Amino acid sequence: MDKEKKMDIGVMGLSVMGENLVMNIESRGFKVAAYNRRESVVTKFIEGRAKGLNIKGVYSPEELVESLTVPRKVMLMIKAGQPVDDVIEKLIPLLSEGDVIIDGGNSYFQDSIRRTQRCEKDGIYFIGTGVSGGEEGALKGPSIMPGGSPQAWPLVKPIFQAIAAKVEDGTPCCEWVGQGGAGHFVKMVHNGIEYGDMQLICEAYQIMRTYAGMTAEEIGKVFDEWNKGVLDSYLIEITGEILAYKDEDGSALVDNILDTAGQKGTGKWTSVTALDEGIPLTLISEAVFARCLSALKDERVNASRILKGPSGKAVFTTLQERKEFIEDIHDALYASKIISYAQGFSLMKAASQTYGWDLDYGSIALLWRGGCIIRSQFLSNIKEAYDKEPKLGNLMLDEYFTKELDKSQDGWRKTIALAVSAGIPVPAFASALTYYDGYRSEMLPANLLQAQRDYFGAHTYERTDRPRGEFSHTNWTGRGGDTASSTYNA
Repeated sequence: MDKEKKMDIGVMGLSVMGENLVMNIESRGFKVAAYNRRESVVTKFIEGRAKGLNIKGVYSPEELVESLTVPRKVMLMIKAGQPVDDVIEKLIPLLSEGDVIIDGGNSYFQDSIRRTQRCEKDGIYFIGTGVSGGEEGALKGPSIMPGGSPQAWPLVKPIFQAIAAKVEDGTPCCEWVGQGGAGHFVKMVHNGIEYGDMQLICEAYQIMRTYAGMTAEEIGKVFDEWNKGVLDSYLIEITGEILAYKDEDGSALVDNILDTAGQKGTGKWTSVTALDEGIPLTLISEAVFARCLSALKDERVNASRILKGPSGKAVFTTLQERKEFIEDIHDALYASKIISYAQGFSLMKAASQTYGWDLDYGSIALLWRGGCIIRSQFLSNIKEAYDKEPKLGNLMLDEYFTKELDKSQDGWRKTIALAVSAGIPVPAFASALTYYDGYRSEMLPANLLQAQRDYFGAHTYERTDRPRGEFSHTNWTGRGGDTASSTYNA
């Protein structure tokens, strides 16, 4: 094949995301080789959407590699897990030193750390990149979070930044994140925050639906209004559209959808990683558990007939009372959202230290400003916070967010108290407030907890009247002796 006819990049996997990404890359002036293990998928694509474009259908990994300019760039848009490893092992013997393998799927960040090392052993560069925005984002401009072999970034940067979403000033929502699994780690945290945002929205919806008896259409109009202020975001926007959508019989479609939620595991990964890092990621974890609880539909239906609780309903005597009720829910949602992001960025800070990534938190906030599922105006404030203080201990301590939490606090507390009194579950709202109150507490009851641990396990404790790092043990019963267990932190 003549050099002029060779392709700039190859994409393996023509599912919805892969196919749309190929179309996006071609629309930005690049030539793309498209491969799928099922030949019929390639043929249908080439003779359909890709007809007449600078897209070449190929029917084997060998043909794909042969069709590419050097250094070759192969992007995998396939199912995460073992399939990625299998394809990498097929590609490595076909590639040359300095070529690049890109995993654009929802892979676990530890796998990307391992794959970077595996590829570099044979002189191949590896990039594990988060791609967020769903099928529309893949086609029109996603948020892209690349990490892996730093030497590979200059080779793919022109393509990635061309196809990425852009913020108002034209800055692409794509920048190098860090070595090893940094890219997929940041994407994992993005997805965890996405879990939290969605659960918070659902709790606001349920209070209005269950307690106030508002229709889906009425609630949709509330979300439309909220989307004009500080809650302006993609998820708030689509929630308004979803609630307004009518089924074939004219009823609200959302009312005809079964209340059991699915998940693909990225939220769970975020929570497990937080436990490993010792970071209290309470809100996102509650969002994961809320999906698990929703899946127990049959058990919940049975329990609803047996377990008793309050079922209060709102009685608004004036329009002003109804307005204040909705404003309180708005403030609860906004304040809880701040907490979710504060926890997510705290997790990234801890992992950055563990893995030596030196993450740029302001840059990450910018990556999420467009294209991705959690995109929102709110992220500009996060970028400003970290631009002002790159070593910010917790997002809540930034002056802007401190003031916003203070302004929202009254409505936040009233909404949770109302939900508890009415028997409406609000795990994300409540866990966010509990985290806030715990974080601002100079004194927590862990002194008693440490005494209990020392009593039954001789695990020792630190004293308030002695230097930190000096541990003591008490023979609480007079029968335990003076031998203490070793100290450790899990």
